[in-house]
Amino acid sequence: MPTSSSTDRLALSKRFALEAARLASQTRGQNISVLDVSSLSPITDFYVIATGTSSRQMRTLIDQISELAAAPPFSMKPLSNSGYTGDQWILSDYLDVIIHVFSEEARSFYDLDNLWGDAKKLPWEPK
Repeated sequence: MPTSSSTDRLALSKRFALEAARLASQTRGQNISVLDVSSLSPITDFYVIATGTSSRQMRTLIDQISELAAAPPFSMKPLSNSGYTGDQWILSDYLDVIIHVFSEEARSFYDLDNLWGDAKKLPWEPK
């Protein structure tokens, strides 16, 4: 049975994932998905997956999400980042939430939405 602190952590992680999706949409991210993989993955609880329009826009999106993460109530830093200087895929790992920003071609190639097809897709609304 989950403890109160693990329930609180999961709720905060979910809130961060949904806010990151909203921010991605405001930063011209496209085809944004938030997947709840908490019951499927021992590594993380949520994936936020977005498609960028250019490498510069992808970096801007990741930078904006990093600022969101650093501010209260989240107060988080990424455990790691990968691909920031590339132009196909940038990943920011916040432990309980992993952010994936792909080029359109890389998104189709890796097809994480289908790979994690058993995950619950969380609804979210742009602000």
